[in-house]
Order: sequence, then structure tokens, then C-alpha cells
Amino acid sequence: MLKVTGSTMPAALSVVPIAVFAAAGDEKEETSPLHRDQLSLYTAPPPKSRYVEPEGGQVEETVATMRKFIEPYTDWCQGTYGNIKPKVQSVTRFGNDTYNFMSSPPKDFYPRAGVIALTGVLGLFLGRGSRIKKLVYPAGLVTLSASMYYPERAADLAKSTGDSVYERAVQTYAALEKMLKSQRPADKGKDPDTKV
Repeated sequence: MLKVTGSTMPAALSVVPIAVFAAAGDEKEETSPLHRDQLSLYTAPPPKSRYVEPEGGQVEETVATMRKFIEPYTDWCQGTYGNIKPKVQSVTRFGNDTYNFMSSPPKDFYPRAGVIALTGVLGLFLGRGSRIKKLVYPAGLVTLSASMYYPERAADLAKSTGDSVYERAVQTYAALEKMLKSQRPADKGKDPDTKV
């Protein structure tokens, strides 16, 4: 039989040490005071549970096999999508900008576009006969008529085109010079004045 001595206030019981007397046969020993948490009545044994992975069924195994089989293809699709996505977005943006421009065009846009298209058709008519004429006449007449209606843009385009053509010409010249210099070392031993 246990005897518990302590305060009569229930809230104070959790803080105050409680003296417990246990009777084992005829002897009565006095033990040191114990806290209520140290009694086996008030403590729960530590849980001894562990996580066990459930075994997969046939459906789960089939899905896992299919995932392993399809994984290279999904990686390829994601890479392709990553490459194509910016191009599709730029085409979509261009289409939206064109639609917005055509829904509210600037003043005299349609007559100017008609004249430019007519000069292109005239260039096709005048360019009959050779393939070079079929390319040069329409492109030249369209460029000429467009530059008459939009001189600022034509000047900007001519400047940027001229700069890019000059840059390409310099690169081509440097590449040709490098290629010719690589072929000259074999001729260094020969005297240019002597004829063989």
C-alpha cells in the first residue's frame, strides 16, 4: 500500500516532491522523496515502433517499370521543349504585335502597303527571263518604294546593313589572309628572283 503525502492543491502536486512509502511485508523503509514523473504509474513506456516500407503490388511495380522505360524519352522531350519554347514565344509575341498593329494601323498605312506590293508585282513582271532578274527586280523595287514612304527606317536599316556587311567583309578578309599565310611557309626556301 502506498501513502502519498504532500500538498492538497492539485496544481502544486506536479512541482512538489511527494514522499512515497511502500510496504513490503513487515518492514517499512523510508526512501528518498520522488517526483510524480518518476513513478511508473505516471510515465508511459517509450514507443518501440519503427517504419516498415509497405510491399508494392503488381500495379506499383508496373508503373515503376514504365517510368524507367519512358525516362529517356521524357528527358529528351523536356530538352526539346526548352529549346523550342523561346522560339514559340517570340512567334506568338510577333503575331500579337502584328494583330495589334493591324487592328489600329497608322494613317495611310494600307495605301502605302498597296503601292509597295504593286511595285513588287511590277518587279516580278519586269524580271521575266533570268533567275537573277527575278530576284533583283522585285527586291529592288520593293526596297525603293518602301524607302520612299519610310525614309528614317530605311536610313537606319541601310546603316545597320552597311555595318554588318563591312564587318563580314573584314572577317572574310582576315580568314583568307590567315589561310594564305598558312600556305606560304613552304615557299620560304625559294628565292623569288630565280626561275626553275
